Amino acid sequence: MNMKINHLPIIAAGLALSLWSCSSSNDFPVAKEPQMLKLSAPILINADSTMIELADYFVQPTRIDSMELDKSLTAAISADSTRMVIKPADRDFPKLSVLKIWSKGFAYSLLLEKSTKLRYRFTFDPKNKKYKHVQIKGQMNEWNASSGYLFEKEGKWHIDFQLFPGKYQYKLILDGKEKSDPGNRDSVSNNNGGYNSLLTLGNLNPSGLTTLFTSAADGRKIVIGVKNKADTVFVFWQNYLLDQKFWKKDSSGIIIEVPRKAKEFDRSFIRVFACNSIGTSNQILVPLQDGKVLTDAKELTRSDREAMIMYFLMVDRFKNGKPENDAPVKDKDIDPKVNYMGGDLAGITKEIEDGYFSNLGINTIWISPITQNPLVGFVEYPAPHRKFSGYHGYWPITLTTVDSRFGNAEELHKLVKEAHSNNINVILDFVSHHVHQDYAVLKAHPDWVTQIDLPGKRKNLRLWDEQRLTTWFDVFLPTFDLTKPEVANMVSDSATFWIKEYKLDGFRHDAAKHVPENYWRMLTQKLTSGVEVPEKRTVFQIGETFGSRELIGSYINPGMLDAQFEFNLYWDAKSSFAFDNTSFRDLNYSLQQSFSYFGEHNLMGNITGNQDMTRFISYAGGALNVNEDEHEAGWKRDIQVKDTLGYHKLASLEAFNMTIPGIPVIYYGDEQGMAGVGDPDNRRMMKFDSLNIHEKSLKEITAKLAHLRNSNLALVYGDFATLRVNEKVFVYLRSYFDKAVVVIFNKDKSSKKIEFDLPERFTDAKVLAQFGNKFTMEKGKVSLELPGNSFEILSN
Repeated sequence: MNMKINHLPIIAAGLALSLWSCSSSNDFPVAKEPQMLKLSAPILINADSTMIELADYFVQPTRIDSMELDKSLTAAISADSTRMVIKPADRDFPKLSVLKIWSKGFAYSLLLEKSTKLRYRFTFDPKNKKYKHVQIKGQMNEWNASSGYLFEKEGKWHIDFQLFPGKYQYKLILDGKEKSDPGNRDSVSNNNGGYNSLLTLGNLNPSGLTTLFTSAADGRKIVIGVKNKADTVFVFWQNYLLDQKFWKKDSSGIIIEVPRKAKEFDRSFIRVFACNSIGTSNQILVPLQDGKVLTDAKELTRSDREAMIMYFLMVDRFKNGKPENDAPVKDKDIDPKVNYMGGDLAGITKEIEDGYFSNLGINTIWISPITQNPLVGFVEYPAPHRKFSGYHGYWPITLTTVDSRFGNAEELHKLVKEAHSNNINVILDFVSHHVHQDYAVLKAHPDWVTQIDLPGKRKNLRLWDEQRLTTWFDVFLPTFDLTKPEVANMVSDSATFWIKEYKLDGFRHDAAKHVPENYWRMLTQKLTSGVEVPEKRTVFQIGETFGSRELIGSYINPGMLDAQFEFNLYWDAKSSFAFDNTSFRDLNYSLQQSFSYFGEHNLMGNITGNQDMTRFISYAGGALNVNEDEHEAGWKRDIQVKDTLGYHKLASLEAFNMTIPGIPVIYYGDEQGMAGVGDPDNRRMMKFDSLNIHEKSLKEITAKLAHLRNSNLALVYGDFATLRVNEKVFVYLRSYFDKAVVVIFNKDKSSKKIEFDLPERFTDAKVLAQFGNKFTMEKGKVSLELPGNSFEILSN
């Protein structure tokens, strides 16, 4: 249906008004100042209703003049044109459909995808035992027991959920005591020495789904291969739906002609989506260079987000380039582990100049917060109440000045300029959630923070889920009340200042889930209007959120964040590669779940670790047991790599991150296997010299993996297909037209003969083993002997 926007409460199906229609020529007009600046991922449409924030997608939503959507859907738009509500007219609406919106005479299209959420009633049978209260906490409710009260009916306890098909870990709380579900035999390790009950919901392996793959390309011609029937196909160039003047289906697949208009764009994209009666297909993303299919990785630039390889460093712990900056807090109660060690901006610049990052294959550096922190130490709230300095940068007392111990404004300008001259992005860690109590503005505006005192004499401290948007991280770290416009304006202005003034390339946002959505929208709008449009460059924003994939994904769209870190995938990867008693099937499942939530061509950060976690090698190398307190271990003993097998396991994790969709993120020191358990032991001073043979080898492997990714488009834009997976073996394919990369892992302790078949289109390909393992290949059947705890990468 095609509808004129006249701000009625409900826009009924069937209206037929349009202010503009497509040209009949073999191309179409594109606005000089387009209303949609970023590619829009599919929008999930719920069975009841779905609200769309139009400003997330359109620069000026008030200039929308008409729209068109499937007849099975109805829409209502708010009087101020900021929101649209879509409701299904009946339950049987399409799995995929398009919302076409006209603005100032130009048509844009948003893909709508039918949500697969299921209504599920969870039931607990106490078997005649009596309880006053029964609660559930787990992945279905963000582990928030306060939202998981069951109701009793006829001797059983129940609670209703709306859940996507998948696996959900959980615990029951029976009259205040946490227990596994006695009525459910399925359980899974919690990677912390215990087990959680496991609920499996829906069909997780439906057969017959449409599978798309990049088959052939020649300039402006593209062929997308199709496995299994595709009932519905949508082809987009940027955010413009291409009609069948530009594509057709035949026995070879989907034949696409790139619009001539694309040649006016340095970088643009063709995207393809399909579905059949079973469900929706994978997604295809094809980059174009001046209107032709990108075929040479040398044409990639640091602006190509999918090609980023990120390196996270803590400024104080990386390199001391200017000793005269050194000013550790003089306090005998502060252990040297948690005092300033001398790292600074000048040290980072020196390593850029000396080629450390370029030699490692890094094209994006993420630096920890550099705003001024207090000059004295503070005692942290949790027992045993140790005293810390703000060496990490997460206790800001100003929002727009460089900490004197890290350098000054001139040195930050120099760092960014030097990075850019070496084709390296610089991402700044920025804290929007809270400030230190010594932040001067709070003296004039004490009401700009949330309340720390809760009813019942409780303190609103570290209540991560119960008080997600208001909780304080410590008694001296007030949380901004960002629901107040004046507070959100001030903080977002401060953040925007760093991007404008220093030409930084983006942000890593601390504690993203603890910040209300209105703030992210305000900040992103300021960055769009104040930087991206006038300066004709992009600003990348990636957030930190610990929680379910559904919660993480709720912050990702063109109007908020570009990406978040994929912690759920990291935990499953850590379990698979570090521990012997886990299965690669679980990792493959987790990867497929990641695709279902974030898409096959996502920008999620795939980490080797971070400043809040025990380093991977401390588990993989046997220095830390999962039952041990990771934080206390680092205080009580010297943690080193106990078993050198850990280096091989870490190499496999690096290979995994470098070869799956998303952005690989290396935590400083992981490129060579630095040890360390919980904070602060995982934040040791960077080691550049006197590496042992294992550290040197791992660093060489890391660099080789990064350079391989940088030089092979299949690892940046390629399709993904699992070729074989079992307990100990994982084989998958990344392919981009005629380019193929096969990644093979063996996590067994002993050598294994691994056999698998390549897709028919690659049966005659000539492939090379990048890491030297011998293999045979005949008519697409590959056989190789792979040592225990190792990997190989075959590429053509």
